[in-house]
Amino acid sequence: MNPLRLIFMGSPDFSVPVLDALIGAGHEIVSMYSQPPRPAGRGQKPKLSTVHASAEAKGLAVRTPATLNDPDVQAAIAALDADACVVVAYGLMLPSPVIEAPRLGCLNVHASLLPRWRGAAPIQRAIMAGDTETGVSIMQIDEGLDTGDVYLTGTTPITAATTAETLHDALAAMGAALMVEALEGLAAGTLTPTPQPDDGATYAAKLDRDEGRLDWRRPAEELERHVRALNPWPGVWFDFNGGRIKVLAADVVEAGGEEAGTTPGTLVDDALAVACGTGALRLLQVQRAGKGRQDGDAFVRGFPMPAGTKVD
Repeated sequence: MNPLRLIFMGSPDFSVPVLDALIGAGHEIVSMYSQPPRPAGRGQKPKLSTVHASAEAKGLAVRTPATLNDPDVQAAIAALDADACVVVAYGLMLPSPVIEAPRLGCLNVHASLLPRWRGAAPIQRAIMAGDTETGVSIMQIDEGLDTGDVYLTGTTPITAATTAETLHDALAAMGAALMVEALEGLAAGTLTPTPQPDDGATYAAKLDRDEGRLDWRRPAEELERHVRALNPWPGVWFDFNGGRIKVLAADVVEAGGEEAGTTPGTLVDDALAVACGTGALRLLQVQRAGKGRQDGDAFVRGFPMPAGTKVD
């Protein structure tokens, strides 16, 4: 296949493997687009997006418009005379003049099996919901929210050990390989898109910081999935004695839930098992504010929380 002239649009680290794969396949990146630098850290200094920093290290110039609705921005994109635009977690909706500018259109790497989990947080929502599999969809972008026709998909199981971090990395690698394959088929005219069905469509809402608070009235199995889905961000936590304690790993135990007469949020033993609406959640790895992460048994040796202790 002859190299294609590509526009690349992406922002977080999920985008980087796709950019690397396109360059490795010999395609020409004629222009890079990413979210504008955001204030970060204690000093609130502007910080480049992950893919922006990676692109600059490769010698690629990066454009960071705040919107793609500006006619001048749209004219600049049209002037690139690109074969296709590859979009990976860019963070801005593409208006029709941008969608229509490249010869082969705009293709997106989406981290779910569409129409399941359209929207901003498909990786985390799939784990939280207890889905047993997920994957990547390579779709043609239209003016809807992840509603375009799908060219290729890849699947992977979600197991009891799957975390947002491990799933993120697996899907990023899968998406990179599938995008290279999709561009080859699209350029050759051998790839046929499949319209998404309306049945089964769900929305993966953007994550909110408050979702990290453990609500002990909910089933232990559900809370354990939240622990795996919401680390490292926004993190999962509870309050105790005026301080916040993060939960980094947990497991479900059968004894001591509300069904056994124990008030949710009460420790049912001396080893950090907390009663939930159903069952109990054993906290395997925790972290106090300003401290390092600790295994649960080491934590209680220095910070005892015996059976009967109530947490919020």
